[in-house]
Order: sequence, then C-alpha cells, then structure tokens
Amino acid sequence: MALFAVIGLGSFGATVATQLMSLNHDVIGIDLNKKYVENISEQLSHAVIADATDEHVLDELNVQKCEAVVVAIGEDIEASILCVLHLKNMGVEKIWVKAKSKAHHMILTHLGVNKIIHPEEDMGVRIAQSLSYPMVSRYMALEDDHFIVKIQIHADQNGMRLHQLMDHVPEVRTLMHKRGDTLQYSLDPHLILQTDDFLVVEGLLEPLRRLSKYFKHA
Repeated sequence: MALFAVIGLGSFGATVATQLMSLNHDVIGIDLNKKYVENISEQLSHAVIADATDEHVLDELNVQKCEAVVVAIGEDIEASILCVLHLKNMGVEKIWVKAKSKAHHMILTHLGVNKIIHPEEDMGVRIAQSLSYPMVSRYMALEDDHFIVKIQIHADQNGMRLHQLMDHVPEVRTLMHKRGDTLQYSLDPHLILQTDDFLVVEGLLEPLRRLSKYFKHA
C-alpha cells in the first residue's frame, strides 16, 4: 500500500483517485472546487478543499511524502504549471501531469515531469488497440514498447494447453491465470485453457503482436 495525491478532481482526476483506492492505496484528493471534493470525499482516504497553487498548502498536506503526485488540473494551464513548480521545489520525485495542449506539454517536458498524460489521446489509443487486438481486454504500458496485457480466451483456444499457445512467443511471460473468481500465479504449462479464462502476460510489443495472430478469429 502506498500514499498518492491527486490534484484536480474533475472527471479524469476522480477516476485516477478512485482507481488507486480500488487497488488498496491511500489517496489524498485536492481541489479548490467544493462540489468536486464533496462528490468524492467518502471514496478517498482524504479529500481536501484547497488551492494547490499555494506551496504552503501543499506543504501542510505533506504531499512530499507521497509515492507520486498526479496533477490533473483541467483548463487552467497556469495553475497546473505553478503546482508542478511547487512540487519540484518540495522535492517530490514522481510527478504525473495531465497536459491540455502541445504548448503545455512542451513546458512540462522542460520542467522534467516524469509522465505527461493526454487522456483523450490515450483513450483513442486504447480504443484502436482494442479494435486491432480483440483478445486484449486491458493493457498497461510499462515503457514505450513494453506492456502488461490481459487476454481473454475465446472458443478457438478452448481445450488448448497453455504451453501450446505461449510456446509460439517464448519472449512473452505469463504472469497470471484467472478462471471465474480463482486466480493462479504459479502456472502449469499443461494447464488446459477454457473459454472465458483470462491470462495476464508481459512482454515487448513485437512478440505480443505475434501472439495476437492466434486470436484473429476471436
């Protein structure tokens, strides 16, 4: 369990905050908008009505002790940049920021932000990936070319042994198997797959693409 702060509790920020809570982390939610804070207060460890462009406020909330801070301020680019500057001055090492425009992105790059997020573009990429690779129900990018992918087993793979599928791509590592509510992490290569099972695998993009061709009729 880790402590995170999410600054800006609009649609994007609220989603990040609640998802982190669902993963059993503690989350400090911060927004100047009273309505946003009240809407989510019962779902977070702490939800505070505060001005995140004030360094003294951030210091009082001890955000420097967080594992990471997500700056999800929406329309106000100046406020976003000022908040990042304060976080940098406070020694926060891991800062993820929602960017509103290319100019905003450029400034954040020069500030040395760890991760710049474009929610609309990222959603577009996810939709395109889902259309292109129908067996993929979820994925997470670890690096530019490295992913963790959740794969659904369809009728074409029903009765296939795990190794018969994964031997095609030895570079891809199988992390987990899920059937109903049962999770398995130490997997027998002779495990017989069933329709609607899920596999969580990890690897580089090219081997994952090779794996995808075995699901073309899914």
